[in-house]
Amino acid sequence: MEGKNLFFLMSIILLLIFTFSNLPSPLSHTTDQLFDCTTYSPWCSSKKPFFLRQPENSKNHYADFPNHPLDPLTIGEIQKVKKIVNSIAEFRIKGCVLHSVVLEEPEKEVVLNWRKGHRLPPRKAAVVARALGVVHVLSVDIETGRVTRRETGSYSGYPIMTIEDMITATSAPFASSDFNRSIIQRGVDLADLACLPISTGWYGKIEEKRRVIKVQCYTLKDTINFYMRPIEGLTVLLDLDTQQVIEIIDEGKNIPIPNAANTDYRFSRIKKNTQKINLLKPISIEQPNGPSFTIENNHLVKWANWEFHLKPDPRAGVIISRAMVQDPDTGKMRNVMYKGFTSELFVPYMDPSDAWYFKTYMDAGEYGFGLQAMPLDPLNDCPRNAYYMDGVFVAADGTPYVRSNMICVFERYAGDIGWRHAECPITGLPIREVRPKVTLVVRMAASVANYDYIVDWEFQNDGLIRPKVGLSGILMVKGSPYVNMNQVNQNEYLYGTLLSENIIGVIHDHYVTFHLDMDIDGPSNNSFVKVNLQKEMTSFGESPRRSYLKAVRNVAKTEKDAQIKLKLYDPSEFHVINSNKKSRVGNPVGYKVVPGGTAASLLDHDDPPQKRAAFTNNQIWVTPYNESEQWAAGLFVYQSQGDDTLAVWSDRDRAIENKDIVLWYTLGFHHIPCQEDFPIMPTVSSSFEIKPVNFFESNPILNIPPNSPKDLPICKAAASA
Repeated sequence: MEGKNLFFLMSIILLLIFTFSNLPSPLSHTTDQLFDCTTYSPWCSSKKPFFLRQPENSKNHYADFPNHPLDPLTIGEIQKVKKIVNSIAEFRIKGCVLHSVVLEEPEKEVVLNWRKGHRLPPRKAAVVARALGVVHVLSVDIETGRVTRRETGSYSGYPIMTIEDMITATSAPFASSDFNRSIIQRGVDLADLACLPISTGWYGKIEEKRRVIKVQCYTLKDTINFYMRPIEGLTVLLDLDTQQVIEIIDEGKNIPIPNAANTDYRFSRIKKNTQKINLLKPISIEQPNGPSFTIENNHLVKWANWEFHLKPDPRAGVIISRAMVQDPDTGKMRNVMYKGFTSELFVPYMDPSDAWYFKTYMDAGEYGFGLQAMPLDPLNDCPRNAYYMDGVFVAADGTPYVRSNMICVFERYAGDIGWRHAECPITGLPIREVRPKVTLVVRMAASVANYDYIVDWEFQNDGLIRPKVGLSGILMVKGSPYVNMNQVNQNEYLYGTLLSENIIGVIHDHYVTFHLDMDIDGPSNNSFVKVNLQKEMTSFGESPRRSYLKAVRNVAKTEKDAQIKLKLYDPSEFHVINSNKKSRVGNPVGYKVVPGGTAASLLDHDDPPQKRAAFTNNQIWVTPYNESEQWAAGLFVYQSQGDDTLAVWSDRDRAIENKDIVLWYTLGFHHIPCQEDFPIMPTVSSSFEIKPVNFFESNPILNIPPNSPKDLPICKAAASA
């Protein structure tokens, strides 16, 4: 069956096997061996469970060992952590679950002072575990085997769902005869059922003192694209810990299930009578001497004048650390960004009905953005000469597993220009100087059920960093009785767009918040400066001009000074400067955040989902560095009430001038679906830039050589005909 790399589809198929054969779960095993699944062979390919399965051509990670203070935990270290945690008396009881096991990064000063060849600082693991419903946050010293810190959760909310949570939740409704009866009454065969676990958000007492989840279902009959065949109005409320059905809401019996016609998006299944587009011949950018980047010890990336540490993360997806750029005048590596990553994604749907109001996802804090990362497809997700990096994550029982080809690194050349100048004929100077723009891209793609997010970190050799987010995948749609808009009453609001017969694409938003720990020439003495462009009127007789623009610089003293809502008719630049470091002519060195196309949340600030997502109330925030403040929606997001968010921290109004500061930026998308989004979306992208401003003494890429025909291969393929 094609499409097996889709996590949710695979889990659904496997869960159907589990449901109807009463097999025990393979996830109950406690062996220390990676990928072990010798007991439950019906679930296994080569005796391995589907998400612990050793991928083809996967690297052997047993021999991995850390080389850098920020390197992720190795398989050996994870296995040690598992044994240490299991040695805690109350954790030996049945039901102890590990929600997160990641490196507890050393203190920032320790990392900044470390040099290659030095002894690594003590390796510690940050562990989030639940036992008897209580959340424990642990610090585990891997070398000594001691638990050096142990706290219980002090904020509302629960940790990220485990993959096991999601899998078992989708099978639990089958134990309810009322649920099965409802499915059959809709004319759906139970064997064709595909169900999804949907986080509930927070709306009051029904969510108190227990983890709950909602499950909604679709039919797989006649299409792989089950998202286009919803069983509308049927919602199961489930206790996530006991797997008991709390409530079944069945309100859509009069809404037909959409037809499967034209929903399959696979190239091999496109109807023969559908015209396949063959406008493009195969394309590939060749590098005759190989790529220009190197990756040392699996995680240290060096390219052109850049150097940074790169690692996968189960929550953030990709973490870029210790980003440094070489000064062309001195040859020294200079600090730009200590740490950058995707902190949270907020996706609210704009339908207040019973089956939809709760669909206000936090994809990083509820599902794990990195946990949903799928293996990248060579030549399609990433071009030739790409380097692939695996993620090593941890199952709920502490067993390590590999997410293969999770990240790719490659050089991009799309015919863009780095800089150019040609003299016009009137000067008589025969000058034409042009430089190609080649960039380095770090990419991952997360398939969070129906949606696919492509996240790029792009580096330019002029010192610019461009984070970019692409949205693709499949819309979450609503079943409808209508097959044409002429059937819709003029006064009826559909909450979206009729995309095809009986299918409505519901309006929704996407907000992606980035954590950017900027260290411009070091962590100290950094400040945030808002450079406001103001209209100035000339005085009478001063000039033929009546007005001009004036740049007014304001240094933010406290956090509230740096809470920014972008305004088209109140333009500003947003700089992070080092006030102690000046250029040759006396300007403070810095970088600026250059916003791209974005969107602002229009939800009421007292709306429950917006309380939890208050970090989207502004597009820019600046906070003093605090190692505990990394996740914009808080440490524990699932069913949180918004009491531990970026907005709460920032309202403390702490001093941020001449400090070690963190800048937060939110990319936003308003999405009104259209027919072109059916049955699968073309990618929609947006980005922003982190750009040097007075950081270099002059254009840093003057010394980039132009391309020459002698440096490039001569292709004699058919493409030249």
